[in-house]
Amino acid sequence: MDPSGLSCPSPLTASGRILLGHGSGGRLSAELIREFFLARFGNPYLDRLDDQAVVEIGGQRLALTTDSFVVRPLFFPGGDIGRLAVNGTVNDLAMAGARPLFLAAGFILEEGLALDDLAAILDSMRDACRDTGVLLVTGDTKVVDKGSGDQCFINTTGVGLVAHARYLSANQARPGDLVVLSGPIGDHGMAVMSRRAGIAFETEIESDTAPLHDLVGSMLETGAELRCLRDPTRGGLAATLNELALAAGVGIEIDEAKIPVRPSVQAACELLGLDPLYVANEGKLVAIVRAADAPALVDAMQRHARGRESTVVGAVTDEHPRMVVMRTAIGGMRIVDLHPGEILPRIC
Repeated sequence: MDPSGLSCPSPLTASGRILLGHGSGGRLSAELIREFFLARFGNPYLDRLDDQAVVEIGGQRLALTTDSFVVRPLFFPGGDIGRLAVNGTVNDLAMAGARPLFLAAGFILEEGLALDDLAAILDSMRDACRDTGVLLVTGDTKVVDKGSGDQCFINTTGVGLVAHARYLSANQARPGDLVVLSGPIGDHGMAVMSRRAGIAFETEIESDTAPLHDLVGSMLETGAELRCLRDPTRGGLAATLNELALAAGVGIEIDEAKIPVRPSVQAACELLGLDPLYVANEGKLVAIVRAADAPALVDAMQRHARGRESTVVGAVTDEHPRMVVMRTAIGGMRIVDLHPGEILPRIC
């Protein structure tokens, strides 16, 4: 079957209003960024649509990123909005191979937020900063009327040092490269959703939120020819692979049987009618690497605590450009498209 001639219908989006789907990391997000933000602010740094921008100042290469966190509930198995904010920002820097140095944080607090909850969030951020070796050096706090902010939103900015000469970007993927995944997918999204839905499982699902800069450092030390790194957060693995395929103008083929998913996560997805490919992760990464370097890279990743279940899950191809397809467990081929709407709102 040639999937290049197939497509799925898109929902009508001519409402003239922002929809939840515009924040999903899927098709509506891509359209919003392209038609509103890139159309007004496009420049060589922004146009790459990487997780960060790498700029050169005074002979030093610096990575700069910003992110906002609006997760509901604020506390979930394995983490909370504070730890998520620090780790998520550190990971965006890490995807450029940067060593994270400094953070700034802005807090939008809703009237009525319990001070004990705020203290717990800040303690969690402090501990995460200590664990990753970054300093929170400046910030801002605003309070909004009750009903206007859903307790707490956090915006972060991160700065890191890029000490290597590699150019890691989504547009670097080449046919013949392999796709490496650092571990099981869907843990974070299903940890949040199970708590939100009040669903208890025999084995509690915990968020995988974790900093990945040390893992990336181990990967860089192998000397492998890495093309790009991404952490599959909003929109999950499916959105990330589609972004890479679109940026590089290549096709990507993945193998369902090789993609690790914990049994508890798979069961939760089936119960809620979700596909793990589209569920957010906060402690996993995707690497595109030259095929000859993949064995040494995977070996190094598996020796690191954050990458023990790393594996090759697919390959880059010159067939069906700008499209992701998956060989299913029963041997068929399935298009893995950008999701047209929002399936997991307020997940990170």
